[in-house]
Amino acid sequence: MKKTMDWSKIGFGYIKTNTMITCLYSDGKWSELQSNTDDNISISALSASLHYGLQAFEGLKAYMGADGIVRLFRPDENAKRLQSSAGYLGMVAPDTELFIKAVEMAVRENIDFVPPFGSGATLYIRPLLLGVGPQIGLDPSKEFLFLVAVTPVGGYNDVSGATKVVIDRDHDRAAPHGTGCYKVGGNYAAAMMSGYRAKKDGYSSVLYLDPKEKRWIDECGTSNFFGIRGNSYITPHSSSILPSITNKSIMTIAESFGMDVQKRPVEITELDSFDEVGSCGTAVVISPIYQIDDPAEHRIYTYKNAGAAGTTSNKLYDALYKIQFGISPDTFGWINTL
Repeated sequence: MKKTMDWSKIGFGYIKTNTMITCLYSDGKWSELQSNTDDNISISALSASLHYGLQAFEGLKAYMGADGIVRLFRPDENAKRLQSSAGYLGMVAPDTELFIKAVEMAVRENIDFVPPFGSGATLYIRPLLLGVGPQIGLDPSKEFLFLVAVTPVGGYNDVSGATKVVIDRDHDRAAPHGTGCYKVGGNYAAAMMSGYRAKKDGYSSVLYLDPKEKRWIDECGTSNFFGIRGNSYITPHSSSILPSITNKSIMTIAESFGMDVQKRPVEITELDSFDEVGSCGTAVVISPIYQIDDPAEHRIYTYKNAGAAGTTSNKLYDALYKIQFGISPDTFGWINTL
């Protein structure tokens, strides 16, 4: 597979791999992990995941290092976040040990699909938890399907090229005190049309404001927002923002560089004061932003890094990249090797 595929031309789409790993929770316990060559699943048409949105998912990556070793980046954090999402929905999630075992099994069985070092591509890993079994009432499921699928992907956005985003004041991705801080499909469904329109108009994504006052910066549709002012790394905090593992890691790296890290409510008026801004997440890693348009207020915010990432964004990205690919030592204990 590796000898024939042109890894440089892979986008962020689905390519079928060897196997998918599944596990069923029933009668109070999880079954053994199963390996499936078919990436289709069979569940009841009356499953709560289909009717009431009882599903949660995760996203992480496997990286082929310069030394030929495949690495996973902080899978324990993904396990904890899935458990948090599931708990809010009344679902049963696999414990951290089972979660990591399933992820490692999926990567090992699809090792030929891990793109080589230097290709700019990675193996994307999608754990998914579904409420299954027939039911009509709006109640938590009694059975759950946990699966892990993988596919090789290129970059979602490239740190070398800055993008522009748009503020959408007419749509919210999450309600106050709702599911915004959990990784559930409903949040992405709510943001789908707004994101589609933004991309049609030439933007990379939507920058959402808080759903109550439209005064505070929330997040981009698929990633956390950050701003850099002097030696400060500033990222919004609220109950409707998904806690990004990438952002959490970048904050730790920034602190190790001696930067002042602030995770707090960020008012939209601060957009004028940042030297650099961007978004970060598993898919995008770091996506620098050179322009933010606010059509409703007839405002355009521009930053110095048009066409390229800013100096500090590049520095943070480079440090994270080198840990993930084994170029720099993992002094934080973030890496699982296969």
